Amino acid sequence: MFSLIIMMIIITMISALMILLVSLISKKTSMDREKSSPFECGFDPTSSARLPFSLHFFLIAVIFLIFDVEITLLFPLIKSLKMSNILNYSIVLASFIIILLIGLFHEWKQGALNWTN
Repeated sequence: MFSLIIMMIIITMISALMILLVSLISKKTSMDREKSSPFECGFDPTSSARLPFSLHFFLIAVIFLIFDVEITLLFPLIKSLKMSNILNYSIVLASFIIILLIGLFHEWKQGALNWTN
């Protein structure tokens, strides 16, 4: 019991010594000019950070992400083809693709896919 307490004290002292050495060796200045500037890259801001962005580009990016996630969700369906009933598999796959096509048709009718507007 006594040797366990001695060992814990030694381990605690070694850990504290290592923390002290690391903090002394890697001491950085807390008030760095670049760190106190608005941008950490070192460049001074030349214009406003609140620039307007294209809403149309944002909608195209969201549509891309939706179809990217769709591909990710279709991979497990391909792997589960061997283990599932073909009728249930067809119904799930068809409903999934129909929902995505309805969303794409809606975006098309709203004009979100017309890049020239």
